[in-house]
Amino acid sequence: MFILRDLLPPLQQEFSDTTQGQKRKVWFVYTLLSVVVPFTSSITSNLLRALHTLFGMEIESQRFYAFMASSTLPWKRLWRVMWGLIQNPATKGRILVALDDSINPKTGRKIFGCGHFHDHAAKGNQSSYPWSQCVVAIGLLKKVKARWACLPLDFRFYIMKKDIEAKSLNAHRRGKAIAFASKMVQAATMIKEVFDHYRQPVLVVTDSWFG
Repeated sequence: MFILRDLLPPLQQEFSDTTQGQKRKVWFVYTLLSVVVPFTSSITSNLLRALHTLFGMEIESQRFYAFMASSTLPWKRLWRVMWGLIQNPATKGRILVALDDSINPKTGRKIFGCGHFHDHAAKGNQSSYPWSQCVVAIGLLKKVKARWACLPLDFRFYIMKKDIEAKSLNAHRRGKAIAFASKMVQAATMIKEVFDHYRQPVLVVTDSWFG
């Protein structure tokens, strides 16, 4: 917790000085604390319960769900702050980046980014094309206390071109259709941003699909 005390203020500084921004910066850090505390799993309903029970915060469920799904949070700036807080990110002069994609099965029909994505790891009693989000993510590979760890650096929601062309509700953000980007383009964009930030050679570790 003492480490978090030093890490959280720089993140709070990225929120606006408006009344809404000041509320959100408090919700943001306490939500992070709820994720870290080994109290419950990190699904939204449990995080809200943790905010009420552990920290005595009174937030209406509808407002908290809207906050968690907000597209106006300063994510790009928050990621950059996190990158800057990582001490000695390089390993033998290179930034080691893990790249992979995964799916998150969902039940809600109006959740952003959802579609019927192929699950190559589906078992015999599971759908091969579950209703889910597809996330392309990168993380920093680094030894922490002599053990390898993967520290999240960034992610993108992959949305299929056919869903965008069909004007699917799940392919819109704030009423506007999302521009299509392939997984390769999304990955390359994130990797370039990491290189631009650290200005050191980047070595990407991934599977054969991206290779």
